[in-house]
Amino acid sequence: MWKILDTGTASAEQNMAIDAELLENLSPDDPPLLHFYDWEGDSATYGYFLSPSKLLNLEGARARGLSLARRPTGGGVVFHLSDLAFSILLPAHSPHFSLNTLDNYNFINSGVKRAVKTFLEKPSLLLEEPLPFDESCRHFCMAKPTKYDVMGEDGRKIAGAAQRRRKEGYLHQGSISIALPKEDFLDAVLLPGTQVREAMFQNTFSILGSGWTPADLQEVRETLKHQLQKEFTQ
Repeated sequence: MWKILDTGTASAEQNMAIDAELLENLSPDDPPLLHFYDWEGDSATYGYFLSPSKLLNLEGARARGLSLARRPTGGGVVFHLSDLAFSILLPAHSPHFSLNTLDNYNFINSGVKRAVKTFLEKPSLLLEEPLPFDESCRHFCMAKPTKYDVMGEDGRKIAGAAQRRRKEGYLHQGSISIALPKEDFLDAVLLPGTQVREAMFQNTFSILGSGWTPADLQEVRETLKHQLQKEFTQ
């Protein structure tokens, strides 16, 4: 029986600390947990082994009020301006737990794929990774699709994730794209001389397209929360 936890709005560091604590306290016999959370203002998270100073214009990020936090999982930089972020804790004694990391991605993102059918006709899981535009794109989640990411019917990525596995189970941190960050925001926070912005706009599926409002964003977030809860708990 799955549990649902919604910890509400917090800073990027607080949200990541909660996920880290949930993983630290995970027992192999616990029920699976679906965790929702929101952000205090514009935020970005980055994989545990990354150095944000090598990937982002930190001065531009500060000027834009962008809060940064390290994730307890791996993966690249994720901007949490217009996405739905969630996490799943799957204990080791669950029948869906695997020692094969790709099997775990397949299990979780298959549920995400069903959840986003509200907005897409034929979402799919990516089976073969494309080459990145440049090396910098490898370190930005929505600029470089990876195996078992959820893709829209136009071949663009709508959902990605990172995982960290321990003997007690694993933490899966996911992000579903609802709308793309504005170009002027990306110009301010990305380092010059890369193709990250171009890769994001070419590779990311946007549910809302352009001209959306905060009310539109919140409505889609609530719908996706409901659909994820339905897919994983029923």
